[in-house]
Amino acid sequence: MAPTFSIRHVPGDVAARLEKLAAQAGLPLSTFAQQELTAAARCADNAELLGGLPSLPIDRDSILEVLRQTRAER
Repeated sequence: MAPTFSIRHVPGDVAARLEKLAAQAGLPLSTFAQQELTAAARCADNAELLGGLPSLPIDRDSILEVLRQTRAER
């Protein structure tokens, strides 16, 4: 069985915005909140994943020059 928990001390303006977003999505607040928490949890390992990527020494001017060339070709 999945755990159940409550969130305490949610500021009124935050709760109101969440309720509005849930209504706009046509969802009950609990379903909307579950979807938002699931999306946030998917990002938990992003910093670790990004930290494992190689660092490439590309300077800003090189990037800008490629952008200029690409735009000029259009």
